[in-house]
Amino acid sequence: MPTKVVPGEGVDADRIVADLFATEARSLVRLARIFCDDRDAAEDLVQESFIRLHRSAGTIRNLERAPAFLRSIVINLARDHNRRGLMSLRHKSSMPRAEPDRGFEDFAVDSHDDRIVLDAVRGLPERQRACVALRYYLELSESETADTLGISKSSVKTHCRRALTALEAAVEELR
Repeated sequence: MPTKVVPGEGVDADRIVADLFATEARSLVRLARIFCDDRDAAEDLVQESFIRLHRSAGTIRNLERAPAFLRSIVINLARDHNRRGLMSLRHKSSMPRAEPDRGFEDFAVDSHDDRIVLDAVRGLPERQRACVALRYYLELSESETADTLGISKSSVKTHCRRALTALEAAVEELR
């Protein structure tokens, strides 16, 4: 896949999206699962991120930045999804909630300690959760995390440090 593209000139959006889907889709679903309790919703968010990438493929200048662009879309879509969920919860009656479908990620954290950590991560403020998910779950560098979130490397360090402090306290409290 070439790294430099002239926008609008011979851009094969289908090829770009297919190549990125092959290399990035699984990690994007894992990322979305940190923000969403529902596996199907996480998969839908990732699918929507690829649709949005396809729509804007003609404007891509540097294909090396496309994975960061996709991660950013997934995080923003998850944030919007959670906001809509909170609004719908406020407007629903007190009907019992159905248990969400369990996916591979749920079985991967079946131990009590892993579940406590995942719940604590989901309780972090959005920016800290995003930094922790990208740095420690997807194992991105500080630069890649900063690029994905559109913040500086020092902000990534600060958010990660604060998140780890909060996680330590939350885990101790939940045990």
